[in-house]
Amino acid sequence: MRMPVIFSGHGDPMIALRKDEVSMTWAEMGKQFLAKYGKPKAILAISAHWYTHGLLIQNMENPPQVNDMFGFPEELYRVRYPAKGYPALAARVQEILGAQVEIDNDWGIDHGIWTVFVHMFPAADIPVVEMSVNGDISAQEIFDIGVKLSDLRAEGYLIFGSGNIVHNLREIEWENPHGSDKTLKFNKYVIDAVKAGDAEKVIHYEKIPNADYAVPTPEHYLPLVYCMGAADGDGAQVFNDVCNLGSLAMTGFIFDDF
Repeated sequence: MRMPVIFSGHGDPMIALRKDEVSMTWAEMGKQFLAKYGKPKAILAISAHWYTHGLLIQNMENPPQVNDMFGFPEELYRVRYPAKGYPALAARVQEILGAQVEIDNDWGIDHGIWTVFVHMFPAADIPVVEMSVNGDISAQEIFDIGVKLSDLRAEGYLIFGSGNIVHNLREIEWENPHGSDKTLKFNKYVIDAVKAGDAEKVIHYEKIPNADYAVPTPEHYLPLVYCMGAADGDGAQVFNDVCNLGSLAMTGFIFDDF
């Protein structure tokens, strides 16, 4: 079974503990995913929270959980997601990308991934290999890497990107349960571009109105670009079209040959 590609917004880490519209959608998606596709051999997880010089990937048998968040209730730090690694996937990525990627085991499975997976794949029985967001190359080059990785889908691997289409912590509105006008407009523009398969608009996000507000730094947006490349022209269905706290978009996409 050829696997789809998934991009998901992840928002604040407390989503790991909440039962709300977003987390319940993840839970239902996970059930539907396993029913339709079966269990992947492993997940190649691309997280906004591993933003690095160069492209890095892990090949650990037992990657540690990284609690890369500070000042939250103790209950959050007690959440455990003990997924195994899958060195064979890291080796396959190396085979595909060659010198473009390096092995690095100094990180682990960070909260951009496990806060989503505790809802989507709560059994933690699918191996996870995290790959970084390369901060040294252009969005076009990131897209091109995604295209190369698309072969993994036919080999039983799920490609999963986690970030946010809109992510501006300086403009957070703590009392606003919805998105600001700028957030809503930027989010809609990107949704429309993704659904239309317009990779150029997604890649050149800096040309979209309100880009400076929506993407003040690129690390949360770029996982979508990896996923758009890996989708290899497949269609996209939207889930969690939710904006909150003024300047966060939780929007996700599942790409497949629908």
